[in-house]
Amino acid sequence: MPLPPSDLDASCDLVGAPAWEKLRGKRVFLTGGTGFIGKWLLATLLRANDRLALGCALIVLTRDPAAFRAAHPELAGAPSVQLLAGDVRDFAFPAESIDYVIHAAADVVAPSDPLSTLAVAIEGTRRVLDLAVARGARDVLFLSSGAVYGRQPPELDAVPESYAGAPDPAAANAAYGEGKRVAELLCHQYAAQHGLAVRIARCFAFVGPYLALDRQFAVGNFIRDALAGQDIVIQGDGRPYRSYLYASDLSGWLWALLLRGPAGAVVNVGGDEALSIAELAARVVQVLQAPSRVQVLRAPGPGPAERYVPDIRQLRALLDLPAPIPLDVGIARTAAWHLSQKGKP
Repeated sequence: MPLPPSDLDASCDLVGAPAWEKLRGKRVFLTGGTGFIGKWLLATLLRANDRLALGCALIVLTRDPAAFRAAHPELAGAPSVQLLAGDVRDFAFPAESIDYVIHAAADVVAPSDPLSTLAVAIEGTRRVLDLAVARGARDVLFLSSGAVYGRQPPELDAVPESYAGAPDPAAANAAYGEGKRVAELLCHQYAAQHGLAVRIARCFAFVGPYLALDRQFAVGNFIRDALAGQDIVIQGDGRPYRSYLYASDLSGWLWALLLRGPAGAVVNVGGDEALSIAELAARVVQVLQAPSRVQVLRAPGPGPAERYVPDIRQLRALLDLPAPIPLDVGIARTAAWHLSQKGKP
C-alpha cells in the first residue's frame, strides 16, 4: 500500500537536500516503525534515499517482522531496511554502529493495563537511550505527546511548550501522559550525562494515509462512516476541541527537527486549526460530500469544553516551515488513499 509519491516528495522537500545529506552513508535505528507515524517516517526516508542516492541504512525494531513484511512489503522489503525482532523494553542491540536514533514506539492508552503503558514508555525509552550510547549514536529524536501537559486550561486556545501543566496521577488514562513525561526526563538526563543531542517532539493529532479507520481515532472513524454513507454517531457531547496535521507535513517536520533542529529542542507538533468533534464530523461529511448525518448522543456537559490543541509557532519559526496543509485537503487525501486501497492485498 504505497503512499502517494507527491506526498512523499512534499515531505522530503520540507526537510531540504542539505539536511538529508547528513544521512549519507549513515545508519538510522527506528522504533515504532510499524505504527502510523513510524511508517510515514520510514517511507519518507526511503523516498529521500532514492531521490538523493544517500546510501542510508535503516534498522527497524518490530515485535513481528513477518507480519510487517506481509502487510507493508513496500517498506519492509526495501533493500536498505533491516527488521530487528524484539520488544522495545528488552530488545537485543544490533551489532552494527548507529548514527541516528528515532524513538517512536508507544503503547496505546489502555486504562485496563496502565502498568504496561508505563513500562513501554519508561523502560522502552531507557533501553533505546542505552542503545544510542552503546552503539555510538549522538543524535536522537524522541516522539513524546501533548498528553504530557495534562488537561489544557480553558483560557489557553492553544497550549505552548512553556505551559508547565501535568496529568492528574489519579486519572484513569494518566499512565500514558505520565509515562511520556518520565521518558522526556530520561532523554534530558542522558543528554547531560552522555552527550546525546536529543530533540523532543510533543505530538498531537493527525490525519493521512495509513491512519486506521477502525481504532480510537475520531477523524478516521468519521471518514470510514462517511465513505460508507453511514451516519456519524458521536457518543459524547461533541464539544472537545482538537486540531489535525496532515501526515506529509508531520513526517517532513519530524525529519527536519532531527536533521536541522538544535540539540535540546522541545516542540509541539500538530495542526493549527481548532474545531470541535461535532464540527470535525460535519467537516468530513462536507468535504467527502457524503449523505451521512451527524448524531450527537449527549447533551452539552457543564463547564468549558475540553481542548487538545497545540501552539505550533515555535516549531515553525525554529525550522522556517510553511503553513501546514489545510484540514479539508488532508481529509480528502486520506479518504482518496483508502478508497484506492480497496480490493488490494
